[in-house]
Amino acid sequence: KGSAIRELLKLTELPEIISFAGGLPAPELFPIEELKQVCLNVLDTDGKAALQYSPTEGYIPLRKIISDRMKKVGVNVEHDDILITSGSQQGLEFSGRIFLDEGDTVICESPSYLGALNAFKAYLPNFVEIEMDDEGMKMDELENALKANPKVRFIYTIPDFQNPSGITMSVERRKKLVELAEKYNVPIVEDNPYGDLRFEGEKYPPIKHFDTTGIVIYLGTFSKTFAPGLRLGWVAASSEIVQKYVIVKQGADLQCNSMAQREVASFIQMYDLDAHIKKIIEVYKKRRDLMLDTMKKEFPENVKFTYPNGGLFTWVELPEGIDAAEVLKKALEEKVAFVPGGPFYPNGGNENHFRLNYSNMPEDRIIEGITRLGKVLKSL
Repeated sequence: KGSAIRELLKLTELPEIISFAGGLPAPELFPIEELKQVCLNVLDTDGKAALQYSPTEGYIPLRKIISDRMKKVGVNVEHDDILITSGSQQGLEFSGRIFLDEGDTVICESPSYLGALNAFKAYLPNFVEIEMDDEGMKMDELENALKANPKVRFIYTIPDFQNPSGITMSVERRKKLVELAEKYNVPIVEDNPYGDLRFEGEKYPPIKHFDTTGIVIYLGTFSKTFAPGLRLGWVAASSEIVQKYVIVKQGADLQCNSMAQREVASFIQMYDLDAHIKKIIEVYKKRRDLMLDTMKKEFPENVKFTYPNGGLFTWVELPEGIDAAEVLKKALEEKVAFVPGGPFYPNGGNENHFRLNYSNMPEDRIIEGITRLGKVLKSL
């Protein structure tokens, strides 16, 4: 099946639609003027190499930058343990290709990221969903699932501001997750596109920080902190595992864009990426606050939603028996879009949920869109 999100993204191109559907960054925050200078600098200093084929593993200066940035958050990886990918989505697809055969099992959070589920489904696995609470995946349920399913090939998790729920896994559960993975010898695929986008509170170390045996495969990306159109992410793992990803990438597309890799590396060398991320956080925090405040005012009282401390999404729960896909049809009549929650559950059910994105729409359209959506919900 095609992706429901990708189909909905087509609607965002219609100017009259107020879209809370995709996980799109705010385009007005893209560093366009700086990138003009960066492009000239790359072409002037390294133009021939930038337009030539380059190694599958990726541009070494960029991999060293990623290694240094990961060390700052407590993950001790060298540049040789990093492969540049076409966004973290390619890392997800490669994870399925490397680990899964038909009938194998993937353990994931319930709900989980639709793009990952679709990538894994191509390899015909079974999914075991682990319920979450405010601290993330429930570890007692995870251990029961590991005991009951001998063909588990990996545990997939988004620990920070999870897509779609917005939930963040506690530090204690991150430690416990690594402990269980080691006990049952099952790798963890840690997908962390939102970790740098924390609005308040203490930043938690990645799950890979607690990894002493090489059992965690970390997927990162510049899509949410820089520019998704450049399609640059990375896999960080033990050298043995990274080599598997390198071999798969050689068969898939040989390498990532040589020019784009140099542009990102050059931007980080010429400008302050952390200052740029700080600007993003200020805007997204304001939009989150505005969206949730408007939801409190405009949504019926029996509609619940999460309060994320960062990231791009809040997760809405409707009363039992109401199908968010049907709500979407009525919302589209009011020129408002969101993503129904059913497809985020690989084994079905839970159609009374939907995801709202607050990063992409400006403040006035957030108020107008949530107000319209509130009227639709009240009419039901």
